[in-house]
Formats: sequence, C-alpha cells, structure tokens
Amino acid sequence: MATSINPHDNATLTSYSTNTPAELNQILKRVELAQGSWARQTFSQRGDVFVTIASLLRERSERLSMLMAKEMGKPLREGRAEIEKCASVCEYYAANAESMLADVALPTEAQYSGVCYNPLGVVLAVMPWNFPFWQVFRFAAPALMAGNAGILKHASNVNGCAVEIEQIFAEAGAGDVFAKVVIPGSRVAELIQRKEIQAVTLTGSSTAGKSVAAAAGAALKKCVLELGGSDAYVVLHDADIAHAANTCVNSRLINSGQSCIAAKRFIVVEAVYAEFIDQVQQAMESATMGDPLDENNDIGPMARIDLRDELHNQVRLSMSGGARLVAGGFVPEGPGAYYPPTVLADVKPGMPAYHEELFGPVAAIIQAKDEADAIRIANDSDFGLGAAVFSRDIHRARSIAEQHLQAGACFVNEFVRSDPRLPFGGIKNSGYGRELSFAGIREFVNMKTIYVSEPG
Repeated sequence: MATSINPHDNATLTSYSTNTPAELNQILKRVELAQGSWARQTFSQRGDVFVTIASLLRERSERLSMLMAKEMGKPLREGRAEIEKCASVCEYYAANAESMLADVALPTEAQYSGVCYNPLGVVLAVMPWNFPFWQVFRFAAPALMAGNAGILKHASNVNGCAVEIEQIFAEAGAGDVFAKVVIPGSRVAELIQRKEIQAVTLTGSSTAGKSVAAAAGAALKKCVLELGGSDAYVVLHDADIAHAANTCVNSRLINSGQSCIAAKRFIVVEAVYAEFIDQVQQAMESATMGDPLDENNDIGPMARIDLRDELHNQVRLSMSGGARLVAGGFVPEGPGAYYPPTVLADVKPGMPAYHEELFGPVAAIIQAKDEADAIRIANDSDFGLGAAVFSRDIHRARSIAEQHLQAGACFVNEFVRSDPRLPFGGIKNSGYGRELSFAGIREFVNMKTIYVSEPG
C-alpha cells in the first residue's frame, strides 16, 4: 500500500494498492505487445498523439497543479508552469522527432552505407516526487516519439499524479503503450530483470541511482541516470551583485528548494563576499512561506516531514562545525513539513553544507580567495549536474563555463534550468546519459549500421 500525505497539514489524501505479481505481469505483457504496432506508426501519427496530450495537459492545468500542491507541496503558480513545460516538451518532440531520428548516410565503398534508428522496446521509468509531471514527460515524450513504450514507477507519495498521467495517455490514444505500476522501491531491481523491459531511466538520489545501475548492469540493459546535485554558483569580483544574489535566491527557492539543479553552493570571491551575503539574506528573508494553495506564498512545505528533519540536521551539524547562521535555521511550530529559507555563511570543508546535497531552501555560502580558488572549490564536489558563473566579462565567464567547471550544464549570469531544446544531464555522482534535445531521443534507440552492396 502506498499513501499520499499532504505535507501542508499531514492529512492523509489517498492510499493506492500495490500491484500483485499477476497484475504486474498483465501490465507488462500488454505494453510489450502494443509497442510493436506503436513503433510501426509514422512519426506524424505518434506526433498527433502528443499534440493531443499537450492539449489535455493545458485543459487540466488547474486541477493538476492543485494535485501537486496537495501531494508534495508545490506552490500553485509553479505547478502551472510545470504543466505548461510538459505540454511544450510534447509539442517539441511531436515537431522534431522525425528529423532527429532521420537516417544518416555515411559514404563508404558500398552502394549505400549509413545508420538508422530503431526503438529498443519497453522503457522503465523510475521517477521522483519533486517534479511529478515534468520528470515523467521529460522521459516519455522523446522515448515514445522514438517508438518505445513506457512503464512508470512513480514515487510512492505522488501516485495521484501517476494516475492522472496514465489517464491522459489513455485519452490521447496511447493507453496501450504507457502504464503506471504501483510497487515499492525494493521491487524495482526485480522489475528491471523482466524480459519485457529493455531499458531503464531513473531520476532520483545517487543512492537510488547506484542501485538501479547495478540492476541494469546485471541484466545488460541500457540505463540513463539523472541524480542529485550540489550546483556551484560562482560569483566573481566584477559580477552585478544585485543580479547575482537575486538569481541565486530564485534558483535556490524553486520548488521550495527541492530541485536537483537548484543553486546550492554560492562560491563568492573575497572582494564581494560581504555585499553578496547581505543581499542574499534580504532576498531569502523576504520570501513568504505557507500553504501552497495560497497564491501569495513563494514557497510551500517540503514534501515530507522526514526530509525536512534530515535537512535541519544537516544545518545543525554545519553550524556545529563553524558555519554562521545568517537567516532561518529552525523548525517552525505547527503541522506540516515546513522549513524557512535559510542562509549559512562561512561554510568550509568538513561540513554537510559543503559536501552534501541540501535538498531544501538552504543556501550555503563559501568564500573564495579569487577566481582560481572559486573554480577549485566549485569542482571540489562529488556532484556534477549544473553550475553557473556571474561576471560582467561574459567572454571570460563563458571560458570558465566551457573549460573549467565540471558539470553537465553551465550557465553564465543565469540560473541552471532544463529546456527541451538543450541536452540535460550530469557527470560524477550526478549520473550519466542525457535527456532532452537530440541527445535525449537517441538514448533509447538502436543506432543500427546499414551496409548495402550490389550482388555478385
């Protein structure tokens, strides 16, 4: 049994029965059988389905946004933006999948030689709760437009979102090639071993990623992992400090701080350190926290009480190690998984705020001597998902982003975010493989070499 609990007031929402082995077997057989005919459809036919899905998402935006607010605490306006992004990625692949997977001629001595792209089959998606619609459609739009089918194992606290997604696919005409399953995480490895599953994608923690990668490796199945992050935002001496501080805070508070690619470590050169802290403090303390259904609130609760308590423990341990509390840093009275926007300054090696991912509204500010030291600190991490550089010298900043920062996505004077037009993914403990753009749709296909000669 999986239960959804409202993190605003701890009220139980709905419980969902775990699939029995017989039910699971039936779902997998049905989706595997349907995938073949789905793959034989034209790109235009599959694209029509995804255009319909985009329309259904927009029609239901308010209801789906309210569901996210209730199941995992996302503020309503962020929920609406998430649904729109899902609709956009569906339309993007409906329009571009065919050209991205077009045959490529590679001249040799043959009459014809080149590559074509064939779908792998059924792809298992193990998805998290923090972006319960976007993470699913980020995988599903490219994978299914390529001709694959999808099985969704969603996080146990957002199965209501999984139900809605499955229903949308069914109404759009793709119900046979997309289905949710309700199983505990402990059964994912068993599911990966099933012959019906040809590949797996996971968005989640590094711990979960290692487990899924091990299971996929044991079964010799393709795997894409988008894992945790501790994104470094480097603020140089010539940065526009007001812009840098506001951008860092906006990124840090997205989804109440629960985003893999949120700004987490603010690495600031000594010359502007004090000024940056003052501006970050003001911006963080001005953010309003409360019921995610109230349009006036900037952040809602964290998704679960245990996650809030874990974050608070990381803050306390960092303070015990010498970090200076500038704002927040306490557990509010009353129900719900709330945690205030928090700022820790003078963060140093050995503290959780320096080494670990803080998955909540906590900014860790680290002082660097100069540009070279800031780059060193930024790369002194087990993670490598995103990074950013702030400087008025955009040519120098671009050089740092391109040549020096160890991350899958590096932005200059902006916060890191995913975009259907750009590849997305990480390195080191942030995972491997890419989603979105041309790279994402080519992850779950067989790049097949074709060589044709005249007979005789």
